[in-house]
Amino acid sequence: METIKLVNGVEMPLLGYGVFLVPPQEAERCVTDALEVGYRLIDTAQAYYNEEGVGNAIFNSGLKRDEIFITTKVWIANAGETNAAKSIDESLKKLRTDYIDLLLIHQAYGDVFGSWRAMEKAYRDGKVRAIGVSNFQAARFFDFAHYVDVKPMVNQLQCNALIQQTAIEPLLAETCTRMMAWGPLGGQGVDGIVKSPLLAQIGQMHGKSAAQVALRWLTQRGIVAIPKSTHKERMAANLDIFDFTLTPQEMERIATMNEHDTGTVNFSDPQFVKYLIETYG
Repeated sequence: METIKLVNGVEMPLLGYGVFLVPPQEAERCVTDALEVGYRLIDTAQAYYNEEGVGNAIFNSGLKRDEIFITTKVWIANAGETNAAKSIDESLKKLRTDYIDLLLIHQAYGDVFGSWRAMEKAYRDGKVRAIGVSNFQAARFFDFAHYVDVKPMVNQLQCNALIQQTAIEPLLAETCTRMMAWGPLGGQGVDGIVKSPLLAQIGQMHGKSAAQVALRWLTQRGIVAIPKSTHKERMAANLDIFDFTLTPQEMERIATMNEHDTGTVNFSDPQFVKYLIETYG
């Protein structure tokens, strides 16, 4: 497994397993399968309601804790310094661990500065090894990073071959913030990646599928990808991408696929924000 090094020296696997929309009752089985296949980064969130299943799978895996990289996220309902601090302790209990490898603010709404202060304290206290944000688009990210003591080490964004997030990369580079891709194979209004003729054509040159090419393209950019599948065979296929390298020409050809550079979710749409907060806040 290839890794990247975060600004504080923490090493993070370049490919992980995401459990977004994995039902709580299925999470333990799915994460167990993912660990057996070879994944060592597991991405969950308070709002996924499956931290317990993730924690049980990791606890019962027989693997040493330091072999696994756990990411979770503070949800809107837990925003603010006091609430976020409490939620971090609750996540630690649910995940059955003494520390979280990477803790993110899930959405850029509510008292994010209060949440960050709680996260900074958890980081200093050793409860968290790295902290970052999720779904912070360019302007919001710049504003936020400008006013915090510990700069976000990761920004998790919708990113794939059709949503390439190239515009925000220079801004992230200013704070040495790494990008993490959710939806690396599509979804959320983006189709055509796994069925892309271009990706399939490139894949034939390497004996790989279009999906494997799409994931390799991200990891070669230094972007952490977290594909999700509930099928063990597909989990294994998604992980099998580190035995080939795309050529510079192939990387450039895939770059021409960019359709929605900043994503298909408009996080600044007042109606979307109202819906998210009223429904889940």
